[in-house]
Amino acid sequence: MNQRSAIPEPVIAFTGGTLDRADQLRVNPDRLAAAWADPRALIILLDGLDPLPTDAGMLATRPVTPRDALADHALLGLREDGTPLFVSLIVLKPDGPQGFPPKVWEIVPRLHPAEAALYGGARSLVDWHDRHQFCARCGAQTHPVKAGWSRQCGTCSAEHFPRTDPVVIMLAEHGDHVLIGRSPRFPAGRFSALAGFVEPGETFEEAVRRELWEEVGIRTGRVDYLFSQPWPFPSQLMIACMAQALDTELTLDEQEIADAIWVTRDEVRAALAGDPGARFLPPSPIAVARHMLQHWLGT
Repeated sequence: MNQRSAIPEPVIAFTGGTLDRADQLRVNPDRLAAAWADPRALIILLDGLDPLPTDAGMLATRPVTPRDALADHALLGLREDGTPLFVSLIVLKPDGPQGFPPKVWEIVPRLHPAEAALYGGARSLVDWHDRHQFCARCGAQTHPVKAGWSRQCGTCSAEHFPRTDPVVIMLAEHGDHVLIGRSPRFPAGRFSALAGFVEPGETFEEAVRRELWEEVGIRTGRVDYLFSQPWPFPSQLMIACMAQALDTELTLDEQEIADAIWVTRDEVRAALAGDPGARFLPPSPIAVARHMLQHWLGT
């Protein structure tokens, strides 16, 4: 067994969910109504689209009341003890640009892993409903069906389902160096793994090779899958990969990449350890890119 195969699977933010998604309840009106009427049923509370944590690292909840309408809520699933969990599909978002919410960086690490996973799924679902009020086929109003896991057009009856966008995120390796990059949006000094959306007709491996060629001008050979992370901003699946670089000379796409550097294991260790003299600032603990760097180090 080699060193990397012995590394335990990392605990990555938004993974490790324990909820029974209860698909059979979504399509059964009687069973869904019974879950809604269950005296244990709870509604997950959100602050707009941000999580509301308790001091115990759980998501804040409240009981279902007679004032609540099932039609305005989605069934997230059942806890291990059978408690039904719902979330409101009516969301009040703050005015102004809707970038990545800064509070999430602070709150998610304080949540238990299963609660962070629950939040990620709830956020993606609520945000999808908010952004899909109208039919993509005819433009008419849509409404939630199947316990909030679909929307149906009231005019042409087309049914629309929540979608997850696949994104490859990759480290290119060459000898004892690994390639990291900086988006123009990053804070000064912050570097991370490169990433890009999978395009129609591509495999994950092909998307990795294309993105590395387009963004930094290097060709790569073998591509290995590492692990994945749901990323609910708004609804992506980060597919972490390691690519073997065939050369090291960089040609940056300056519209996408502000800078890219080859770093050594010692430089990565210093950055992850928070060394003030480190060559770069590492990705956030909730980002899969940080786990990729740890994996590369064998830690």
